[in-house]
Amino acid sequence: MKMTLDNILEEIKKANSIVLLTHEHPDGDAIGSSLAMLLALKEMGKQADLIIPEYPKTFSFLPNTNEILKEGRMESYDLAIALDCATIQRLNGFGKYFENAKVKIQIDHHSKNTMFGDWNFVNPVSPACAQIVVTMLEYFGIEITKEIGTCLLTGIITDTGGFRYSSVTADTFEFAACLLEKGINVSDIYRRVLEVKTKTSFELHKLAMNRIEFLEEGKIAFTYILQEDKKKIGTETGDSEGIVEIGREVEGVEVSIYMSETEEQDGFKFSLRSNDYVNVSDVCMMFGGGGHTKAAGCRILGDFEQVKDKMLHKVKEFLK
Repeated sequence: MKMTLDNILEEIKKANSIVLLTHEHPDGDAIGSSLAMLLALKEMGKQADLIIPEYPKTFSFLPNTNEILKEGRMESYDLAIALDCATIQRLNGFGKYFENAKVKIQIDHHSKNTMFGDWNFVNPVSPACAQIVVTMLEYFGIEITKEIGTCLLTGIITDTGGFRYSSVTADTFEFAACLLEKGINVSDIYRRVLEVKTKTSFELHKLAMNRIEFLEEGKIAFTYILQEDKKKIGTETGDSEGIVEIGREVEGVEVSIYMSETEEQDGFKFSLRSNDYVNVSDVCMMFGGGGHTKAAGCRILGDFEQVKDKMLHKVKEFLK
């Protein structure tokens, strides 16, 4: 670890142009980690471009979101840093900035990370990418300011479900306690990230809840949203965040499945969550996706019934 962090620090110091990237359809960990890194680079006297084409309005309260770009300001950067991204494919159309960079670094916590950087700081045991960034900044001797802390805590709260998931470590709580001492309103961030919904998000969640099917003696909860539903409600980016958790919270459910029609209407995106023993990352990897043991996703091309049957059949194989 020490050698990798020393190398990363050296590359940051040498670079005159830096670009920060994260995965498509970014969540709070992706956005929080990226903004924290942007602010940390400023503390080091470095300017960077942070490229996130679209992100949920939920996270507009975070500091320096006004600096987020939809496109890069140059074709080739000295240094590219990818955060919270397991594969270069998940950078979607912005992988070109990573590939064109002279030096490539990635920081991540996904167990199936493909190690696609020149330097890879990956810890699959970490509950959030943001917690890895905490480790980095402490090693670099950079003070975690109120602004940086707000971004990092947003990432941690997002990927731990508000400190509820089994991936949470003692270090997670120690960091939260440290931020409380700095005067950061942890309860306000928790509410903004996990509880507050827009009206369109509320309508989408209500529809998904009304459609839930319980299968295999209640071990599977399944729901879906179509493109026509999104158009009718007038949804925005991020409105579906958290839908998959609805089924997970029901007693007896082992796997919750949320199926969402793609914009191209040529297939469906899946979000899977498990409560105990099913490794949903293994399920999703069979369809070209992946993620974490208890939270993963993938995309399957085909019509509704065909795609639904494929996923349900595969999940049933993992049930006890």
